[in-house]
This record gives sequence, structure tokens and C-alpha cells, in this order.
Amino acid sequence: MTSQDGFEPVPATEAQQGSSQPSGPRDLDAVYDIPVQVSAVLGRATMQVSQLLKLGRGAVVELDRKLGEAVDIYVNNRLVARGEVVMVDDNRLGVTMTEIVKSDRGG
Repeated sequence: MTSQDGFEPVPATEAQQGSSQPSGPRDLDAVYDIPVQVSAVLGRATMQVSQLLKLGRGAVVELDRKLGEAVDIYVNNRLVARGEVVMVDDNRLGVTMTEIVKSDRGG
């Protein structure tokens, strides 16, 4: 079954098996060790510098997202998915991907 954005879900067992044995040329093995930066953006706000300078401890900056709305997940500053914030343990947060964002890039 294919979703609206053309992404076809893969069962977790198949995805795990596929990740350890690349299906393409062995030359791609070197690519798997390249680090990438992953960011989860809760929301954004625009303000004037004068407003920014007035901010202090305890100040609240209103973001452009509503409570419960998906966060954007970026890899190397490119939007790749949306997800939900989850608690990993008592001190850490994580993000679970709920939607893959189809790239408009051709080729």
C-alpha cells in the first residue's frame, strides 16, 4: 500500500535487514559513515531586535505552531520528515517520525 506522498512503508524487520546489507554497489559503504546533522524544529517566531533585547529569564516566545502539531525534522538543513516529540527517558526528549516529506527535487 502506497501513501499519498508515494512513500511505501516497510516492515521494521525488513528495514533492519536492509540497513545491514546495502542492496547497491559496495562502493556505498563509505557513505554510511558520513555524519549528518539532524534537527527537530518545534516552531518559529519572527520579532524585531528591540523585542529580542527585552527578553529575559522566564520570557515566553510564542511560536507559529499549535500544541500537538507535528514538529519538522531536518537533515543537513533539508526538511525530510515530520514527527512527534516523545520522552526517551527521564532526562531526554526524542522525535518519532510520523510522515516522510517527499522531495520536490528532480533527479
